[in-house]
Amino acid sequence: MKLAFDRHGPPFDPDSGDRLTGAASAEAARNFLAERFPALREAPLTESRVCQYENTSSGDFLIDRHPEFDNAWLAGGGSGHGFKHGPAVGEYVCARVLGKDSTEPRFSIQSKQAVQKRTVF
Repeated sequence: MKLAFDRHGPPFDPDSGDRLTGAASAEAARNFLAERFPALREAPLTESRVCQYENTSSGDFLIDRHPEFDNAWLAGGGSGHGFKHGPAVGEYVCARVLGKDSTEPRFSIQSKQAVQKRTVF
């Protein structure tokens, strides 16, 4: 069984960040598992990994022209689930680059804030 929490964490440097699972995270996962699957309460933990992923402060994609280079576009913010949206994102990016679609304000650089405003349901 795989168990993971989808929540914002502190900023992370992918070049130097520690990818070890902390004791508090492991305990939270075990408590969550025990609450929902009581029969697994004492199951052995065979592996743990930290899975950092990129995301924006709002949880929405970032798909916009680079603010300093007219010939460069930025497309990201899809985190671990971005692959599911690949075809739709690809169509949107192509239409934007070719000038055939209007801007979706949620995807703009301007809509991204330094303050995390994402709601996880």
